[in-house]
Amino acid sequence: MKKMNIVKTLGLAVAVAASFAMAAPVSAWTCLDGTQTTNMSTCPEYKNAEYKDQNLSDTFTTVINVIIGIVGFLAVIMIIIGGITYTTSAGDAGKVKKAKDTIMYGIIGLIVAILAFAIVNFVLANIK
Repeated sequence: MKKMNIVKTLGLAVAVAASFAMAAPVSAWTCLDGTQTTNMSTCPEYKNAEYKDQNLSDTFTTVINVIIGIVGFLAVIMIIIGGITYTTSAGDAGKVKKAKDTIMYGIIGLIVAILAFAIVNFVLANIK
């Protein structure tokens, strides 16, 4: 039952991160000179911007990398929480087991996040 709570928590965190990452795009931009435009790259301050040529694949890669980064960060937090629980368990067998399980699942989550990052970037780099 406790394993399901960890899975539900991580799933909720991924869902929240994905909802922020997939927010609706802005339909109108206001340039610094006050003009309204639907294409940000037409503003004078963005003419030489690095991201003006960014296509859908680059945007997708960025969104996926942010989500994977958040999952990796949460895995590290779980490892830290497991370490604190282990340290404060005072030899209680139940708390020690819970702490070891938390650390193990955190490490598994971190490995999965690193592998997902590598696989996604490899695949997307070879699609272009």
